[in-house]
Amino acid sequence: MYVVVIGLGQVGRHVVRTLEWDKHDVVAIDDNADAVAHIEEHHDVESLLGYGASHQILKAAHCERADLVVAVTDNDEVNLIAALAAREMGAKRSIARVQSRVWGHGDSGVYYGMLGVDAVINPRVLLAQEIAKITRSHGALEVIDLANERIELVQVGLHENSRMLHKPLANLTLPPNTLVAAVVRDGELFVPGGADVLLPGDRIYLIGLPENVEAAEDLFTSRREARRVAIVGGGLVGEVLARQLIRDGTDVLIIEANAERAQELGEALNGVTVIHGDGTDLERLREEEIDRFDLFVSVSDEDEVNLMASLIAKRAGAPRTLCLAHRPDYMDIYRQLGIDIVLSPRLVASDHILRYVHHTELKSLTLLEDGKAEVLELSAHPGSRVVGIPVRRMNMPRGSLLAAILHRDSVVIPRGDDMIRAGDTVIVLTTQAARPAVHRLFQQRAL
Repeated sequence: MYVVVIGLGQVGRHVVRTLEWDKHDVVAIDDNADAVAHIEEHHDVESLLGYGASHQILKAAHCERADLVVAVTDNDEVNLIAALAAREMGAKRSIARVQSRVWGHGDSGVYYGMLGVDAVINPRVLLAQEIAKITRSHGALEVIDLANERIELVQVGLHENSRMLHKPLANLTLPPNTLVAAVVRDGELFVPGGADVLLPGDRIYLIGLPENVEAAEDLFTSRREARRVAIVGGGLVGEVLARQLIRDGTDVLIIEANAERAQELGEALNGVTVIHGDGTDLERLREEEIDRFDLFVSVSDEDEVNLMASLIAKRAGAPRTLCLAHRPDYMDIYRQLGIDIVLSPRLVASDHILRYVHHTELKSLTLLEDGKAEVLELSAHPGSRVVGIPVRRMNMPRGSLLAAILHRDSVVIPRGDDMIRAGDTVIVLTTQAARPAVHRLFQQRAL
């Protein structure tokens, strides 16, 4: 594919890097010379210095023949104008990122066809949705819906008292239609085999039917859904999250540092307790009995505030903390400091954008662990190597896992004798190293 990326901040660089890995033709554009120089130094892609919404720059990037134009600058209006202009010039598809609630309506986070742009993505709204899913889970650190919510992938952390430690995976009795899909240990992700054992400190990815995954979570953690949630930060993420939680009947407290914004939220959010205060004030958190909340969420616009508020909440007795990190490269450090869950709106944006970059057989893409692994939703075409062969004879590449087969009216978590039929959709988890071999399995063979 020929892809034009406008805006080379955290999201743009992440998208460029992933597209380069996949050997797409990429043109990267930014009006900041340092950002362009960084791309030229670290990536083998074309680059242009200039204003991304300029007709002249878009023409120089040959947007008229682009398969996809991605506009992810820090200016919503520039992104929308650039995406629309590229579409009018002849680009097949365009995507724009927005960060304000001015653009879009409701809490969907993805708006199709707005102003003639194929997809407008608001990562802050998407992030709020992700946090809401985590509150409903039984101790998950991450919840990902796949295949139109017919399959669920959750990340769970293992503590020393977990009942499932030091046993070969082949000996674990999991609920039907669930699998341990991947293990993250010491920062490295691997797809386990039946002889592998789980250790304290591991993070695992469970995959399966949504109605069974919750029971699988219960085997690895003693947590339950969060019924009381405290939120530091009354911006867009905090507001959308609060709205979703009160619809679930959750008891919600918002702590907002800006007095005017706190008053505005108090008037707009019926059933939510909103106080004006400093989320990094230990005594204030103790006054609010933060230790009695199931989950403490810090989602202000400042990374320093989010980190300090979460650490102080831990000291005040909060049993579980979730912290927003605008810079994804800090996420591992936050976890090492004791933050239970760390999310990044920039990674959320990147993941959604990359789902639009499809091979013929690829229907969607979800990145795990900053690209260490991917979850692919693939179509099984007639004539591909996987059709009509029992799973036990499929020879999936090392570092990959066939996680689910979706027939027209049923979902199968595959065992040895199950087979893929032409027209099925399959879910495959794969490491970067195994991905080329996975794609070869699903490609149509020449007649």
